[in-house]
Amino acid sequence: MSRRTLTTTTVAALALALAACGSDSGDGSGGEDGTTTIHVAAAASLTEAFEEIATDFEAEHEGVEVEYQFAGSSDLATQIEGGAQIDVFASADEANMDKVADSVEDPQIFATNVLTIITEPGNPKKISGLDDLADPDLAVVVCAEQVPCGAATETLTEQQGVTLDPASEESKVTDVLTKVSSGEADAGLVYVTDATAAGEDVETVETEGADEVVNSYPIATLTDAAAADLAEDFVAHVTGPEGQKVLQDKGFGAP
Repeated sequence: MSRRTLTTTTVAALALALAACGSDSGDGSGGEDGTTTIHVAAAASLTEAFEEIATDFEAEHEGVEVEYQFAGSSDLATQIEGGAQIDVFASADEANMDKVADSVEDPQIFATNVLTIITEPGNPKKISGLDDLADPDLAVVVCAEQVPCGAATETLTEQQGVTLDPASEESKVTDVLTKVSSGEADAGLVYVTDATAAGEDVETVETEGADEVVNSYPIATLTDAAAADLAEDFVAHVTGPEGQKVLQDKGFGAP
């Protein structure tokens, strides 16, 4: 079955409309073709893994379509606070899940992730570690501090005694990846999973201290989920053996 993925811009544009529409059903949004839609807001770093998980979930639930909203966790938390109709929220850190604590039920940690340095293929600037990123002649991009990958970057650099002067701070980790892989930046800090997904588009550099800064990913159903039963089923799938295998195949750590 086909699946829709909304961009950050689309999420923002639809937030008020979704909130205004609301729902009076526990069965989710029904389409004209008889499908039932479950709305999942997920951190951008989960894109590849969750697309595969959705394919499996839809195959097991006839007539169900998973509609994703992938963005920075802080942006998604803001949308939820604004009343956007979401059934499941998967954040890249616990802090943003805590922001919407009154709107979610029983968050569960389902994966972990760590950072790594990435460069253009071939590492033309010969970057060998975190200290090199402090070179003012390098164009380094990182995530903004308010999003999980940015908070992790702040923690990592502080622990390692490195001060960065980034060329830009991005609202989601995939934007950092894009700037490095396209040659707009010399290096960046992204999650290991994003670097793995990028394949030969980037080169990774051993990043000292990264294993000590672990982001835990929580997932939860929303208290006002329109597709409450399906939301619970989706969370169970993500935290169960099938979902865990997909996540670990993509490079995520176990909960």
